[in-house]
Amino acid sequence: MSLLDMPNVGPVLAGNLNAVGIQTPEQLSELGCKDAFVRIRETVDPGACLHMLYALHGAIEGIPDGRLSDAAKEDLRRFYHNLQV
Repeated sequence: MSLLDMPNVGPVLAGNLNAVGIQTPEQLSELGCKDAFVRIRETVDPGACLHMLYALHGAIEGIPDGRLSDAAKEDLRRFYHNLQV
């Protein structure tokens, strides 16, 4: 299975992940969506948005980002907004 086989991961996100050293779904799962997002933001795309964070979380969970629970979205929103400081 490749990153492109995961839900929410298209060529741009897969390219961003590859650019920060994440080549496989297993590597993404081990690192976690928050750490992967921070790496992307610091290295590849300083404008990475909350929706990318949702996409990464959904990819790890194996679901479309639109199906994330309200609790998961709230946790990710808090994390994202704390990065803005």
